[in-house]
Amino acid sequence: MSDQTITILAIESSCDDTSASVIRDGKILSNLVANQQIHELYGGVVPELASRAHQQNIVPVVDAALKKAGVSVAELNAIAFTAGPGLIGSLLVGTAFGKALASSLHLPIIKVHHMDAHILAHFIDNPKPSFPFMCLTISGGHTLINIVHENYHIEAVGHTLDDAAGEAFDKGAKLLGLPYPGGPLIDKLAQNGNPHAFDFPVPQISDFNFSFSGLKTSLMYFLKEKAKTNPDFVKQYLPDICASYQFAITKHLMTKLTKAAKQYQINHIGIAGGVSANSYIRNELTIIGQKQGWKTYVPDFQYCTDNAGMIAMSAYIKYLNGEFAPKDLSPFAR
Repeated sequence: MSDQTITILAIESSCDDTSASVIRDGKILSNLVANQQIHELYGGVVPELASRAHQQNIVPVVDAALKKAGVSVAELNAIAFTAGPGLIGSLLVGTAFGKALASSLHLPIIKVHHMDAHILAHFIDNPKPSFPFMCLTISGGHTLINIVHENYHIEAVGHTLDDAAGEAFDKGAKLLGLPYPGGPLIDKLAQNGNPHAFDFPVPQISDFNFSFSGLKTSLMYFLKEKAKTNPDFVKQYLPDICASYQFAITKHLMTKLTKAAKQYQINHIGIAGGVSANSYIRNELTIIGQKQGWKTYVPDFQYCTDNAGMIAMSAYIKYLNGEFAPKDLSPFAR
């Protein structure tokens, strides 16, 4: 198998982005994403609308990814797709399409766990982490600390006990009257604010776990209290509020990551997931990494948010290990 050229088509449809990627021998040849703007009208992702949009987007996105890669379906060795976690309707579209295409071409299928793929995105480009590698994965639905051992074995050591970091950003933005998705807007506004202007409580949770529900609640009561005496408070101090709120979220994340790295004596450290695109978090990782003597890693921006490139890399590793899925695979199992 080592002399064989391995070409895989990967599909990502776990939430509201329809993405397709082609990988050949570990190199990403294409990685295209179709976004769904309609959810901005509702302040969040509407599952039914997301699945309908996936049905409209998946054929043109897959076709465009193959063309950009310069690959025909006859050259494919396998079809991969996200098999969870995610929205049920969205997963069904990607899974059904991938299984049908693979069946028509008599190809094996590879199921990919969405959060594992975020971690393995670190192995797409150089420099690549050395084992053992610790990764803080932060997204709209998950906040995790994992260790990647030899042979890409992933061990979970920390998780959120309630809300995810991305949810804290987006719901905090909603409290501030910012449009969806608000997380990137908080990052942008915070660049002109003082992170120490207001004191939001950093959660105190045992072990390497996280909690963000209390932080969101503290922002809500803070804004209500300020509005009693100054109805224009948010408008006047928006950058400072964003910077201070972002500071509390980031401190919670980095405190836990530092604690875990010391406990497990790991110095190859990275971040992944949609929230890893946050400029403040990326900068803090670099600063703390220099103090701790870490070798730090952050995926290219296109591999941080939901994308099929990370699915493709994970699928390529699975292909080499002979990890193929049964034809009657459920889209909801790990």
